[in-house]
Amino acid sequence: MGNKIRIVIADDHTMVRNGLQMFIDSIESFELVGQASDGDEAIQICRETDPDVVLMDLAMPKVDGVEAIRGILHSHPHIKIIALTSFKDDDLVYAALKMGAVNYLLKDVSHDELAQAIQNAYRGESTIKADVTQALLRVAGKSSTLPVQLSAREHDVLRLLVRGFSNPQIANELHLGDSTIKFHVSNILSKLGVTTRTEAAALAVQQHLVD
Repeated sequence: MGNKIRIVIADDHTMVRNGLQMFIDSIESFELVGQASDGDEAIQICRETDPDVVLMDLAMPKVDGVEAIRGILHSHPHIKIIALTSFKDDDLVYAALKMGAVNYLLKDVSHDELAQAIQNAYRGESTIKADVTQALLRVAGKSSTLPVQLSAREHDVLRLLVRGFSNPQIANELHLGDSTIKFHVSNILSKLGVTTRTEAAALAVQQHLVD
């Protein structure tokens, strides 16, 4: 067995943390390295343990999940954060993904789906559901007629970005260097008027920018 995916749970409800701990313990490739009951604790535990993936509740006391995402990624941008909450609120979806969460799931998600989401996040892939994408677009208020001029290579990169490919995976697929892909992704975000890969993917789907 290779390296395990190191996970932190952040949730203010003990029963939820216990349930997630049992779920993580049941999967051989997962390892629980810390638990937090509020955003402050989540930030501190991530500093101490440097996990691969964080399961982040959004409605927590003191510092909420959205601010915790910002705090964690400010000092540990490589950590992948999955927002895991009890209800889908458009503004919360937008705020969490805007801050850098790679996915947004409800707590009634199946074990198989959560396990797959964790594995995808660890690989740098984002598999946002269609309803979450629509929520993101509703709050962002992007125009469906926004003129976008992308180069042929930028279209290639965007097509793979929409499919959830990470930068190294895109580089491998297109036989280009990582720095070149980073340059193209930066240009794509600028041209689309967005700040995150998730927003770019959502806008590309809405405007049919890729096949």
